[in-house]
Amino acid sequence: MDNVARFLRQHCETLVKDVGIEAAAAASGKSKATLGRYYSSDPDHAERYMPVDVVARLEAVASFPHVTSALADLRGITLSYDGTRLNSKPGNVNADVVALSQRFAMLMAEYNQAIADGTITINETKRLLAETHAIQQVLLDMKLHLEHGHA
Repeated sequence: MDNVARFLRQHCETLVKDVGIEAAAAASGKSKATLGRYYSSDPDHAERYMPVDVVARLEAVASFPHVTSALADLRGITLSYDGTRLNSKPGNVNADVVALSQRFAMLMAEYNQAIADGTITINETKRLLAETHAIQQVLLDMKLHLEHGHA
């Protein structure tokens, strides 16, 4: 088994153990034995990997997105994880447009203040990044609302 396979299997195991084997079986619709095969180092299961839909179901109830984070690490990608956010916030697209406008105004105010002296300091950069992150969150909410027909 190569290093990538071993790495992914370890994170699949961590995910299942985070959720708990019984709860993982219930959440994924897979048996405990099947879940065990996904992270087994036995050569008989070398070609078996946890399906993406199972990963998504388990990460939805886990304390951390273990497999998603592992995949990002393999590609050298940095993720920003906010465990307090839910993918199903109440609201609609109209509320999202208002929130987006407000956030954009806050970003422009921060930017105006940051460039007033001709130099953007580290603290000003952090505030600008925080505002751009907030805009991304609003856009994600808007995307989800549009996809789910909550216009």
